[in-house]
Amino acid sequence: MSDRRAGGRGGGEAGSVVVLGATGFVGRHICEVFGAAGWTVTGIARDVRNASTPYEILPLDVVGAAPGRIAGLLAERGAGAVVNAAGAVWQATEDDMTRANAALVEHLVAATARLEGRPRLIQLGSVHEYGPVPRTGITEDTPTVPVTPYGRSKLAGARALLEATASGEAEGLVLRVSNVSGPGTHRASLLGMVAHHLATSAPEPLRLAPLLAHRDFVDVRDVADAALAAACSEATGQVLNIGGGQATSVRSLVARLTELAGEAAEIVEAPSAGGRPPEAEWQRMDIGRAKRLLGWSPRRGLDDSLRDLLAHARAAVGSEPPPGAPSSGAAAHRESLSSALQVAPSTMALSDHR
Repeated sequence: MSDRRAGGRGGGEAGSVVVLGATGFVGRHICEVFGAAGWTVTGIARDVRNASTPYEILPLDVVGAAPGRIAGLLAERGAGAVVNAAGAVWQATEDDMTRANAALVEHLVAATARLEGRPRLIQLGSVHEYGPVPRTGITEDTPTVPVTPYGRSKLAGARALLEATASGEAEGLVLRVSNVSGPGTHRASLLGMVAHHLATSAPEPLRLAPLLAHRDFVDVRDVADAALAAACSEATGQVLNIGGGQATSVRSLVARLTELAGEAAEIVEAPSAGGRPPEAEWQRMDIGRAKRLLGWSPRRGLDDSLRDLLAHARAAVGSEPPPGAPSSGAAAHRESLSSALQVAPSTMALSDHR
């Protein structure tokens, strides 16, 4: 590992990493994995209230900050790597997504281009950048034709980094991540919603859009492992698929969650007024390139991921205050989105099953 990759001034034994979106679902796990590997971790989030962590989290709105300020912070921290786990998906307007998923990456690339010892950039992208796909494995060469604002904004962010690496202004990788599960899955997602419903033992039925899709799922801790492997890799200027490598029926996952919970929950499937997005039908990521270049493959099975998701949801419900009482820091932290950007009322239906 080069001196620059090792973190430079202020780096820990393994290096120094700055994680954007450090208080979000994926960002928290990434910080933990890097910390366990001996890196000095600095988290970045727009709102750091109630963020109790063993590593430092600094408040910064990366979209609103000047490139010079971002560059100064990275230089001060001696960052050998920057992982962008920030973004907007749930409860976000299209403008929010454009700012958080595209403009943020552009600002980050502009900032690192000013640094003499440029940190390695790891951009967390999304399978939704590909758009609708046939029933074959999605490779990194699959055309990107996203049909949702989220997919389009994530693709714009990926292109910002890839264009910068091609011109020699940056070094790094885009990790195109499938649907993420595991402990801390947000309540607005399909699995998070079902887990919360089961954890509360709610008597009323849970109404969902028809569970017809087959999707690729990967545990959040495996995503964090992939980010660490990418930070340590010499590969640059490429897209790597990060997923479970199989298409799984979402109906079977909901049934398995219910079985693991041991609860007699009633789940009702009913068509939504807006219909289903075309890209929601079938996904299977080909993860061979990540295995070749990073030595990475998922280590956690879906059953383990679902068990830990359910246990986390039960713990979160147990820590929630009574109605009308102020929320505790712990409860708020468990359910937080990435706080790199504040988001507005939702334009993405829960029935989208992301």
